[in-house]
Amino acid sequence: MSGILSDKQIQNLELQANAVRISIIEMLVEAGSGHSAGPLGMADIFTALYFHILKHDPKNPDWSERDRVVLSNGHICPVLYATMAHAGYFPVEELETLRKFGSRLQGHPHRDFLPMLETSSGPLGSGLSQAVGMAIADIIDSGKSTTRRIYGLLSDGEQDCGQTWEAGMLAGKNKLNNLICFMDRNHIQIDGRTEDIMPLEPLKAKWEAWNWHVIDIDGHNFSEIIGAVEEAKKVSDKPIMIIAHTIPGKDVSFMENDYRWHGKPPSKEEAVIALQELGAIGEKIKI
Repeated sequence: MSGILSDKQIQNLELQANAVRISIIEMLVEAGSGHSAGPLGMADIFTALYFHILKHDPKNPDWSERDRVVLSNGHICPVLYATMAHAGYFPVEELETLRKFGSRLQGHPHRDFLPMLETSSGPLGSGLSQAVGMAIADIIDSGKSTTRRIYGLLSDGEQDCGQTWEAGMLAGKNKLNNLICFMDRNHIQIDGRTEDIMPLEPLKAKWEAWNWHVIDIDGHNFSEIIGAVEEAKKVSDKPIMIIAHTIPGKDVSFMENDYRWHGKPPSKEEAVIALQELGAIGEKIKI
């Protein structure tokens, strides 16, 4: 056993996350546009959510008792789409329509096109406000006995947005213990390294100052990811921020930790190499 997970459970989650990464590469090269680094870096977080943590039903996406997932940094939607498809929300084959005319899988999530999404997103900095609003509404509707969790997904780059801080202060003031957020701390944004553009540290102390319970984890360690959520569920008087330290472009050697892959897809030749590194043959990619 490895903490709260068995070795077999960890292995299954790792295999599932690898399948998600393969789908991300296939989607992006087919689309010819999109973001690579963030989706690959967050594949483990999304896999843990949709295959272990969330209370949800892919066959009944409008189930009233479901947990809610709010993606703020909508540009990493390839990982959201890929994980949802592998979880059974829609056919995996539909992933090939990413960013194509008439597709439900827009370049940023659009709820009108894909109703099983909780929100539309894209403008950075707005997602936490949406998640806070849902958390407050759920407490008003259900009382403090609510067992539903609102999961917010944020980037570190969007910590530059003032709206994020306003939402964070409001959540702390209201002691929203039903709000659990993951911050993708990958240290990159579109123009370079976060600490060169707008230094964020000491990041943990900033969120603690607004009355959040903050947990630092390795965003690629399933025991730490799931263990952090279990810890979060025991917190009674604060919202929870899980700062997940991730590697942008994870498991594709020429993308890892390179900010230039923030907002571009692989070429067909690069996709073949990436798929080979991920253990896929890449027969779908025609050069």
